[in-house]
Amino acid sequence: MKIEDGKTVLIHYKGTLEDGSVFDSSENRDPFEFVFGSGSIIPGLEKGLEGLEKGDKKEVFVNAEDAYGQKNPEAVQQVEKSQFPENITPEIGMQLMAQTPSGEIPVTITQITEEFITVDFNHPLAGKNLIFDVEIVDVR
Repeated sequence: MKIEDGKTVLIHYKGTLEDGSVFDSSENRDPFEFVFGSGSIIPGLEKGLEGLEKGDKKEVFVNAEDAYGQKNPEAVQQVEKSQFPENITPEIGMQLMAQTPSGEIPVTITQITEEFITVDFNHPLAGKNLIFDVEIVDVR
């Protein structure tokens, strides 16, 4: 059975960046399950899986635009240190969850000064091309 809209798909995968570093993997976990065409995975990966069948293996290269998009400079904001909870000691690279009107989203601290903390609301993989080594476990 081929992967097409409405089919439930189970995959094992390893996601890497162009430098070879792994950002996610299903290794030692159950296969990742999703409904094809439902928008639950990034568009470039979904496009690369269309038409494959159980047992197929494929490397899928996904441009940043078809993954998490390019970095948006407007998504980097300075926040007054006084607005941070006292129980958090901010460090560059620290990831936190920020409350927004549409729910919680991850932010990364990118700079700290005497008065301000710079936070990046972009997805950590924004602006990056992604490579997925995928094995189709099942299609139903």
